[in-house]
Amino acid sequence: MTDSLVDPDAAVPPAERRGLGGAGNPLAVANQIATRSTRNTLRIPAALVPTVAMPVFFVIAFSGAFSAITDIPGFPTDNILSWMVPFAILQGASFAGMGTAFGTARDIEGGFYDRLLLAPTRRWALVLGPMIFAGTRALLPLVVVLPVAVVAGIDMPAGPVAVLPLLVACVGVGTVAGLWGLGVAYRFQSQRAGALVQLGIFAAMFLSIGQAPIEIMEGWLEKVARINPVTYVLNFARQGFLGDLSWSSTWPGLLAIVGGAAFMAVFSARQFRRLFP
Repeated sequence: MTDSLVDPDAAVPPAERRGLGGAGNPLAVANQIATRSTRNTLRIPAALVPTVAMPVFFVIAFSGAFSAITDIPGFPTDNILSWMVPFAILQGASFAGMGTAFGTARDIEGGFYDRLLLAPTRRWALVLGPMIFAGTRALLPLVVVLPVAVVAGIDMPAGPVAVLPLLVACVGVGTVAGLWGLGVAYRFQSQRAGALVQLGIFAAMFLSIGQAPIEIMEGWLEKVARINPVTYVLNFARQGFLGDLSWSSTWPGLLAIVGGAAFMAVFSARQFRRLFP
C-alpha cells in the first residue's frame, strides 16, 4: 500500500510506513497524500509563484491604481493597504486551491491516480489529502504578504487579533477553491481544464467587493456583488483592518465559507464517483 502512495523513485522511511496505520487508516493515507503534494511542490519552486508573487503584484498594482478611492466620502478606511491587502491574500489562497487541482489532473493523466485507487482505504481519503494540502498552502500568502504590508504601513485598528479572521478566511477560500478545482479535474481528467478552474475563481473574486465597497458600485455589478458569497468572506477577513471585530461581520463570512465548502464537496464527490464508480 505504501508504494502506491508515493512516487516510484521516492523511498519512504519505516517510521512513515508505520504511520499509515495498519489497514489503510484513511486519515493517515490522506496525510501521506498531502505530504507527497508538499514534496512535489518543493521540487518545483515555480509552482509557488502564483501563490506568492501574484498577491504581492495585486497589492502593488491595486494599491496604486485605486489609491484615490479612499477619498470617496464614507469609504471605510483612508489606508488603501487595509482594503487591498486582505483581498490580495485571499486571491493567493485561491491560487493554492487551483494548484491542487492541477496536481490531481497531472496524476490522472499520468496514471498515478490509478495506483492511489488501489490503496486499501476509504476513497474519501483521496479527496481529503489534497484538501489538507490546499488548506495548508493557502496560508503561504498570509505569511509572505502580511509582514510586507505591516512594514508598508497597513492599519489594524483591531490590533493583532485582526489577523485571526483573515487566517480562517485563507484556509476556507483555499479549501473551497481546491474542491472546485478537484471537481473540474475529475470531470475533464486533464490539466487543460485548469483554465476553467481559473476562470471560476477569478469571476468569484472580482465580481465581489474586492476593489470597491458595494455602496459605490452601480448597475449589474452591485447586484452580483450582493449575492456573491465572496463578498461576505471579504467582509469577514477585512473587518479587523477597517475597525473592530464584530459578530455581524463574522457570521455571514463563516456561513459563506461553510456553505461554499459543503456545496463544492458535493460537486467534487459527484464527479469523483462518476469517474471512479
